Amino acid sequence: MRLWLGLACLAANAADITGVVLDASTREPVGKALIQNLTAGTQTVSDTKGRFALDVPVAPAQLQASCSGYRPFKMTFRGGGELEILLTPDTLRQSEQVTVSAGPYAVEAQNALSLAGMELRNLASVLADDPLRAVQGLPGVNPNDDFQSQITLRGAAPHRVGVYLDGVLLHTPFHTLQADPTSASLTVISSDLLERAELHASSPPAQFADRTAGAVDLWLREGDRKKFTGRAAASASNASLLLEGPLGAGRGAWLISARKSYLQYIINTTSDEPSIAFGFSDVQGRASYDLTKRHMVSLTGITGRSGLDRSGAESAIGINTFFQSGYTFSLVKVGSRWTPGRLLMQSNAAWIRERFENINRARDPLAGGHYNEWVGNSDNNWQWNESANFSFGANLRRMRDEGFLDRRSTVPPLVQRIDQYRGTGLRGGIHAVQQWHTLRGKLTLRAGGRFDRHSVNEVSALSPQASVSAYVTPSTQLNANWGTYVQYPELNQSYSRFGRIQLLAERAVQTQLSLEQRLGDRTRLRVTAYDRADRDLIARPLQDARMLNGRVYAGNVLAPYENSLRGYARGLQFLVQRRSTNGLTGWASYTYNATRMRDGVTGLRYPADFDQRHLVNLFLSYRLRPTVNLSGRWTYGSGFPVRAFAEGSNPFYLSVQRNQLRLPEYHRLDVRANKTFVKKGWHIMLFVEVINLYNRDNARFDDVRGIDTRTRLIRLGFEQMFPIVPSAGVAVEW
Repeated sequence: MRLWLGLACLAANAADITGVVLDASTREPVGKALIQNLTAGTQTVSDTKGRFALDVPVAPAQLQASCSGYRPFKMTFRGGGELEILLTPDTLRQSEQVTVSAGPYAVEAQNALSLAGMELRNLASVLADDPLRAVQGLPGVNPNDDFQSQITLRGAAPHRVGVYLDGVLLHTPFHTLQADPTSASLTVISSDLLERAELHASSPPAQFADRTAGAVDLWLREGDRKKFTGRAAASASNASLLLEGPLGAGRGAWLISARKSYLQYIINTTSDEPSIAFGFSDVQGRASYDLTKRHMVSLTGITGRSGLDRSGAESAIGINTFFQSGYTFSLVKVGSRWTPGRLLMQSNAAWIRERFENINRARDPLAGGHYNEWVGNSDNNWQWNESANFSFGANLRRMRDEGFLDRRSTVPPLVQRIDQYRGTGLRGGIHAVQQWHTLRGKLTLRAGGRFDRHSVNEVSALSPQASVSAYVTPSTQLNANWGTYVQYPELNQSYSRFGRIQLLAERAVQTQLSLEQRLGDRTRLRVTAYDRADRDLIARPLQDARMLNGRVYAGNVLAPYENSLRGYARGLQFLVQRRSTNGLTGWASYTYNATRMRDGVTGLRYPADFDQRHLVNLFLSYRLRPTVNLSGRWTYGSGFPVRAFAEGSNPFYLSVQRNQLRLPEYHRLDVRANKTFVKKGWHIMLFVEVINLYNRDNARFDDVRGIDTRTRLIRLGFEQMFPIVPSAGVAVEW
């Protein structure tokens, strides 16, 4: 009798669980998700529609759902109906309230491209773990330098592409060797802090001020509001620790991340040029808190230091070679997000400081500088009508910059101050854009622009913008964008010995036309034609050595800055992209680009320094099993110009024309595998990566290293980039 009663009680507690696993941000069914009964030790895997069934002998039971690229989900099953499990991408925070987007591309601004979730992590690379190196894998971004994180875009130099953190323009957010433009670099911001990265390759929205070629917008994420979690990781290049948890009984959250690199040892073994070998460490944190249900405030802090030490090569370096260096970056930002009614008000106040010092082997200073900035901005949106909204805002930057560059000789002992600058400036601007939706949302019109002013050159600039977006069919969208953009001179240009405060602002007029065809909910084809007309670009046209009137002109190290360049960038881009939690995801793109410049001082016409005619970007990712993900990235680019007046083929000779030689074509294949081991209460992730799988000999141009004025011989410096580099990493999360 007791046996039958026991069996009856057991049967009463038994249950068959059925349910579905969904992506928390898009509500797409997640296939190949692992669902475990931690109490009984049983498990199952969701099918292609996200559905699963699991036998639970005894209730209550502890259930856990996990999948590569997502945060594990835990719950206590006490019986009941069908379950709906929402898995959160591991770059987002977990929350009881889930904001669902309308499809995988809904969060992107018009004509932008975004990275989030596994795309952001896999492209950031095990070796570097750098979000801007992930952005380098996006269509149209030139990736031809393995050692640098800076972005060149459609033939434009890196300083013309803005990097913004929650809308705040960052000045030099890189671990690097300052005063050496060929040095290696790594982004100061860790990918652990980011929710997503968004690239505006053409016609950025009006709130992105003071850049003329494009914008990269980095979005910080919140910490976990539900529980304390941590992540410790180590790879061949760096180690990191991430901690996060709730604040104020779930009304807020905090997170803190710390990194320490040993990348310099890898660079030393893969390059014969010690100037690119540096180490870094940084600490980053963020706290957010809901003052009310409609008002959230946040505090962000970042500080990091990078440095170079060539003690091992002291006897081999010259008196004017950087022997030791240090660079410190610091940022403190206070943010506010308030939604009274139909008005969304976002504002930031930030302080940025940068310091660097470089010394030679005799411990004498060669270069140093100190940059300081206070910034405030706002970006607001008023939905004053169901079919119309008005966005507006302002920004103000107070900057101070000072620095120097010296050259020394031993016989006789002499110090020559090559450059020195010191000054302050105030840049301010306002922006306003009106948007209308008509024909039941099939047609969207935008019109507005910016007004900016700089206290140094006292130049005011009006920058109008307009765009049209129309659905030709329910799955076919046509976009047309036009806008003017302004970028003021840096203080170290205006106050340089070679500069003047009357330097004008650089300007660009951008026009873009794109046609996007959807193939279902997850796949799209996009064809884009663009034109960028540049003028008043700042250069030093008489600085470089060349042949002039039949004679050798040795160049002028004191050549002044001039607004001497104007030109254009024109091209066509084809993109096919699939974004899904199941099956193959990624993109393939081809970009044709032509960028030409004309110098108004010398009259020369030549390809731009970063002109690249052909570019192919390919990224594919596939979840093989619930805990195994494979991804690969292949890039091809025709060679950049060699930035010199040179001709010939080793030996090279001075030429009358600039940028006539080109580097060999660049191509590289990287592959990566992620494996997750799920345990009760914690899990381990292993990352294996091979950079440059087929060991391609890619090279970059360094600088002109010598000139023989008698024979016209010019010695050009080239450096080999990464050979095949295997790398591995491990992360433990709890």
